[in-house]
Amino acid sequence: MRGSLFNRWTVQRFRRVAMSTIGSMKIKILLCCCIGLTLLALASRASDYMGWTGSTDSLNRLNDSRKGYTIVMNTWKRYDLLKQSISHYTSCDWLDSIHIVWSEPDPPTDSLKDFLNHIIQANSRNRRQIELKFDVNTEDSLNNRFKEIKDLKTDAVFSIDDDIIFPCSTVDFAFNVWQSAPDTMVGFVPRAHWVDKTKGTLNYYTYGGWWSVWWTGTYSMILSKAAFFHKKYLSLYTNTMPSSIKEYITKNRNCEDIAMSFLVANATGSPPIWVKGKIFEIGSTGISSLGGHIEKRTKCVNRFVAEFGRMPLVSTSVKAVDSRKTWFW
Repeated sequence: MRGSLFNRWTVQRFRRVAMSTIGSMKIKILLCCCIGLTLLALASRASDYMGWTGSTDSLNRLNDSRKGYTIVMNTWKRYDLLKQSISHYTSCDWLDSIHIVWSEPDPPTDSLKDFLNHIIQANSRNRRQIELKFDVNTEDSLNNRFKEIKDLKTDAVFSIDDDIIFPCSTVDFAFNVWQSAPDTMVGFVPRAHWVDKTKGTLNYYTYGGWWSVWWTGTYSMILSKAAFFHKKYLSLYTNTMPSSIKEYITKNRNCEDIAMSFLVANATGSPPIWVKGKIFEIGSTGISSLGGHIEKRTKCVNRFVAEFGRMPLVSTSVKAVDSRKTWFW
């Protein structure tokens, strides 16, 4: 009798242990399934963010040329850099056309045109055809980079020098930022200004370079060596910019980018937008490396304030960052 009771007690204990173990396994299996489904969902969302899917939507956007942008590239007797830049940017998806600002005494050679057109054909895909034009100028002036272009198909202009390279993904992000604020300048190279109190007047300003922006965290200008703006500002610069300012720029070969910042700020009353992006400079140093550069730019700022009758530049500390590719932002 005692042995029978012991056997029944043992069997019941075994059953309880077995049921507890099975229940625990079920919970673990259920948790594993939930984790697996969550990871699959995240992977699917991540592929959308990274551009691995959704190509149809991208192609549909490209069919509307007004949603793309036009590159206006300034160049001067640096054909190797020009070829390298064109070769890179023609691989960017939202590029519609390229206008090369040509101010050299001799027109572009047929061999150069053929080479660049060959690059465009080689990089063309998705049935899109990038248009390439040389805007030939008889006068050598920095104002040429902002001459009105009447046959532009896009509202967005990406003004850039021939010796600067940005990844296409970075350019696309900046273009998206510009689309959210199409009346302002959006770009990668910020500069600043402030009142110089040592002069004993509230009407004297100092131009601040990159280190000033880095130190203070504020800026009021975006240099047109790498910036998006609306095509209407080409018309405004050509037709409404005071001739005295344009003459000053031509004579001193400097400050056309500051003048454009003044023009846009005067029209909008708003600051520009600085986009974070890695810059690859493929050329040699420019005029910014020459002695007295900051002093010359400071003189330009005060000259333009006098011409405009006020200081239109607006300072800000806002920076646009692509959070999809940044862990800490």
